[in-house]
Amino acid sequence: MAGRKKQKIQKNPLNTKNIKRKFQLKFQLNLRTILLILFALFFLGPLLFSLNTVRPGQEKLPLPQVLTDIKEEKIENIKVADDRLTITYKGSSEEKIAIKETSESFTKILEAANIDPAGVPFTVEDSFFSRVVVDVLGILLPLLLIGAFFFFIFRQARGAQDSIFSFGKSGAKIAPKAKQKINFGNVAGVDEAKKELEEVVDFLKNPGKYKSIGARTPKGVLLFGPAGVGKTLLARAVAGEAKAPFFSMAGSEFMEMLVGVGASRVRDLFANAKKAAPSIIFIDEIDAIGRQRGFGLAGGHDEREQTLNQILVEMDGFTPNDNVLVIAATNRGDLLDPALLRPGRFDRRVILDMPDKEGREAILKIHATGKKFARSIDWDRVASRTVGFSGADLENMLNEAAILAARDSKKSVGMKDLEEAATKVKLGPARNKIQSKEDKKITAYHEAGHALVAHVLAHTDPVHRVSIVARGMSLGHTLITPATDRSHETRTHLLEQITALLGGRAAEQMEFSEMTTGAASDIDQATNLARHMVADFGMSKLGPVNWGRSVGDPTDFGRSLFGGQSQVSPSMQDKIDEEVQKIIDVCYIEAVKILKKTKRALTKVADSLIDKETLERDEFEKLVGKRSTIHPAFAALKS
Repeated sequence: MAGRKKQKIQKNPLNTKNIKRKFQLKFQLNLRTILLILFALFFLGPLLFSLNTVRPGQEKLPLPQVLTDIKEEKIENIKVADDRLTITYKGSSEEKIAIKETSESFTKILEAANIDPAGVPFTVEDSFFSRVVVDVLGILLPLLLIGAFFFFIFRQARGAQDSIFSFGKSGAKIAPKAKQKINFGNVAGVDEAKKELEEVVDFLKNPGKYKSIGARTPKGVLLFGPAGVGKTLLARAVAGEAKAPFFSMAGSEFMEMLVGVGASRVRDLFANAKKAAPSIIFIDEIDAIGRQRGFGLAGGHDEREQTLNQILVEMDGFTPNDNVLVIAATNRGDLLDPALLRPGRFDRRVILDMPDKEGREAILKIHATGKKFARSIDWDRVASRTVGFSGADLENMLNEAAILAARDSKKSVGMKDLEEAATKVKLGPARNKIQSKEDKKITAYHEAGHALVAHVLAHTDPVHRVSIVARGMSLGHTLITPATDRSHETRTHLLEQITALLGGRAAEQMEFSEMTTGAASDIDQATNLARHMVADFGMSKLGPVNWGRSVGDPTDFGRSLFGGQSQVSPSMQDKIDEEVQKIIDVCYIEAVKILKKTKRALTKVADSLIDKETLERDEFEKLVGKRSTIHPAFAALKS
């Protein structure tokens, strides 16, 4: 009996067939009503009008002339229908029309004109039915049109009223278990997260196995990770593996301008999920409603906090919440309320990171399905080329490569298409920006300075491409692709990165004895990196101390969340600024030294860029030679 009862409960909330039938019935009724009105307007209206009007091509005669022609025996036949006389003259097939009074009979008209009706060839048509139809429709048709108009007006008003009272409904997108086609085979690059969630799938499939031993199934799983790593896809894969109904909502969908609507939607969402248990609730971007309470400027009882409180109660409140798993995703896990993260609510926290080389290769093979690639594609090389790409970036790159190949009428996607697509995803599409010879020369020396400094320094990654083709907001780019995935950054490598970033400004200063605005972005990146080294990483004489990066903003050094007051003393802030300035100055001087000792190579690279616009790694190394040992002057950076 319990099993049967459970089956009935499962079918109730997801009875999509009944919902579909109701929707189809309503849609058919609306369509029939609209078609009926259109038929009345476009068909019956002209028909009724034509019954009392003369058709084109028919001549209308005055009644006295018709009587005169009857006396002169010119008429062959007359048809009488209500007030209409259809007249056919002898020797002619053309019909002419005359109108008489409706209440007066044609016989009396003839007698009044001293004409014997017996000698007149006329026939009277029985038009009672047509007269009734005309009279009835003439009365009912306007009433029907007016009634249909008010019907739709009241129906819209009722719909608006219903929508007001339906604010508290969750509006979650429901994917029935039969339609869950995504599983763990469609997810790659997050092997550790998949292993963690395989246990969650087993909880949903076999809850009795864990209850028999006294284990409590997890209430929630929180997915942390940057954008594009596959949090939503992984949640859908869990639902597909577990064959469970999947209720999906975004955090922002709980919020409305009416107070209490968010909490009401949470209650409705969990009530529907409990009826369909075992089921999965997925809340995307939960940080929209799950931020820490008590920090709002509008008081402690705003709509967002009420919604969060209701989620906390539903997940671990007085009422048990069995066989309903809540999966939430966010890329700002540091902002979530501690009560949301405690055991009993989100018991498990799964961290997703950018895929490594093997993960990227697996992702590429999944998204390559259905696309035609050349046999010469080296997927290992593509995976090495795309360090720092997320799963979404890789999917977008393959799609862009297919678009480029199709645009050039190719039968398959080649390696050049993938290279161009990877550059386009990261830097933007190429722009045909017209530059003067002077601007082109400045850009060439700027990019050559970046490339040459990076090539000389021992701990930087190899230069993959140098180009003066405008992309996005930049007039050129030097692509330095990491050779391997790094988990740690050393002080030496960070200093060399800053030096390479300042190589463009150093080349401009050395060649033209002038400064340009083209180095603005490089200076910004170098300054931020140097400030991180001092304030966050403890890589300065100030020691291993965090000097006050604020909670809400990773770039707001030394600022508190409220009022903008610094978390460090003014004297210490001056010391932080001095250390940042020292790093920038030393790195810039080092870049100038490197370029002075390699001036001939700098000129070669710049001239080649002006001529070809783009240099690949092999072409670049032919001009400057293979990478050598560390430049002697670089030792100053280590002190």
